[in-house]
Formats: sequence, C-alpha cells, structure tokens
Amino acid sequence: MSGDGAMNVRDDAGKGLPLHGLRVVSLAEQYPGPYATLLMADLGAQVILVERPGQGDPARGFPGFHAALNRNKRAVAVDLKSDEGRSALRGLLADADVVLEGFRPGTMARLGFGYEDVARINPRLVYVSISGFGQDGPYRDRPAHDLSYQAIAGLLFRQARSGKVEPPGDLAVGDLASAMFAVVGTLAALHQRERTGRGEYVDVSMTDGLVSWMSVFLGPQMNREELADIAAEPAYGTFRCGDGKLLTLSIAHEDWFWSPLCGLLDMPDAAALRRPERVARFDPLRDRIARALARAPRATWAQRLDEAAIPWGPVNDLHDVVEDPHFRARGLFRDVPEGGGTRRAVAQPLRFGDSHPGPVRGTPAVGEGNADLIGTRSR
Repeated sequence: MSGDGAMNVRDDAGKGLPLHGLRVVSLAEQYPGPYATLLMADLGAQVILVERPGQGDPARGFPGFHAALNRNKRAVAVDLKSDEGRSALRGLLADADVVLEGFRPGTMARLGFGYEDVARINPRLVYVSISGFGQDGPYRDRPAHDLSYQAIAGLLFRQARSGKVEPPGDLAVGDLASAMFAVVGTLAALHQRERTGRGEYVDVSMTDGLVSWMSVFLGPQMNREELADIAAEPAYGTFRCGDGKLLTLSIAHEDWFWSPLCGLLDMPDAAALRRPERVARFDPLRDRIARALARAPRATWAQRLDEAAIPWGPVNDLHDVVEDPHFRARGLFRDVPEGGGTRRAVAQPLRFGDSHPGPVRGTPAVGEGNADLIGTRSR
C-alpha cells in the first residue's frame, strides 16, 4: 500500500497538553531539529520522524545521544528517492500542521518537497528549515559544525583578541539555539495561521541565532559603547576549596552581594569598594578570594554562602546533576517505558500551572510506525 492509503492516526498520548492535536513531521537529523521536536513532543504534539530505511538517522550510531533527543516520538522509514516513498511523505504532509527539515539549502526542492511544492499539497502547513547559515547569503552552501558557527558569530571573540587557542566547550550552543528559535518560529507561524488561514515558511539559521544571542556584545560594538563585562568582577568566577572541590561565585556587579562576601572571607578593608574599584583591582582581589576559599572545604562554604545569601554554585559533574535534590524535586528526571522496561530521561523544563508535561514513551525504532502512520511495512 502506498502512503496515499495511510491511516493518518492522530495520537492521543498528549491529550490535555498545550500542543495536543498538533502533528509535526520531522525530516531533521542529528541535533537541532530533534531537540526542537523533542520539546514539542513533550508538550503534547505528535511528532513523526521520517528516516531513511535501514540505518535511520545517523545519530542512531550513538544510541544514548539519539535516545536523549528522540523519545516520545513516532518513526517511519521511507525512501524519498522512490515513488512509493515520495507518495508516503505527501500523505503525511497532507494531514500535518508542521514540517521541519534540516538538510542543506536546496535539497528538499531537488527532492520535490520545497516550500512551494508542499504548499500545494497543504496550504496550511508551517514549513521550518534549519540550516547552518540560512537559505541565502554568501555562506549559504558552506559546510560547518557548531564550533565554526560559534566562531563566526563572535562567541569566541576573547580568543580573537588574545590570540590564545582554547579547547572548545562541550555544549553545542549553535545547535541548541537554532532548535529554540525553530520552536519559537513554529509557534509564531501557527499563531499567524489562525489569522490568515495559511501556513508560512520559517528560515532558521544556526549562525543568525547565535548572532542574536550576542546582542549585548554586538550592540555596544556597533554603537562604540562599553561592554557590560560581568567577567571583569573579581568575585565572578570559579574557585578551588580546601578539599579540592570547585565552586563558583557569581557576583556580577552588585555591591549588596560584595560587601557581605568580604565579611565572610575576612576582607573588611575591601567591603566598601564599588564596581569600578573592584574591576581596577581585579588580580589582587581575585587572589585574596581564592586564598580565603582554599581554607575550608566546599560543604562549609556552601552553608556559609547560603546563610549570607551570596550567589554561588557547586561545579557539578554529570552524576552530581543527576543526584541533585533540587532537580529531583523539580521533576526533571523521568522514567519512560521502552523495550519492555524503562529508560531515564530528562523532562522538558516548562510547567503549566500544576502540570509538568514530560515524555510518555521511549525511543522509536526505525520504521516502527510505518503500518499505522503511512500504511506500509517497514523495511
């Protein structure tokens, strides 16, 4: 049976949640698209992954990574280079609210599923494209990954100024920023559809999103104004305690936090210093703070800093985060059914009144939904 005979089953798993009734067809692989649709799925949308037969999303080669982004979804396997596969996708799109794709610009059009093609199938469809540099511009076809997006968007400007080569961070902020902008763009276009009755095309650039995130740096740069450099504060940084454990102090500019910190660290002579004076004396003040914190273990400082209402935090390893009592109390870790057992997952972070939507199913196998979603057998 071809996709034109699909049953188009709507999923009631998200009944009562904010995005219940929304059907999202995702052709986006790896990280940005899957994280965007993960958020929508946890909020009640029916998300259908369209993957290539056999291997599926290449990220399945990293099972833990893939599962963290794709639980709570359905999956179909179709060959978009075949007539049967294209027919199956047309069937899904005809009954969808959103399609999200993450191919290089022009790829979907070459397959016969560009925005104009899809709008003829379903004029109400919101069509979201995530790409590295957007659908136009000189860098449109340039291949890159997250670190390069960060570099060109100015996130590494301190390295550009110092010439110092530093290791990349662990978090793919370009991927995640674009995922968040994709969700914002999707919801904005759906809201617009309520007024116009028609869908919209949303162009999401990973690099553009990072440039937007750099607004508080780029705005002053463009207007020849001073940067609000919170890292210039001596009490904004990471410090080692007497037991070797690390903590952070995060006094960004507040005199009302600085003064009690000086009292706590036996630095009464520095308590009256205001921000410009602290910034001017950064090195000696940072050294005094470091030497003071090295005199006691982190647990001692935790109690003292909390009692003094000074902003701080422990530098947690991954296992510390998973065991943190605050995150557990907030319900951020859930058990979801998978393969006859359960799998631990991170819930989406938003609460709605007394409701905290989270995943209700595990990670779909490649093509698990072919029979009921597009009326074909998985290969």
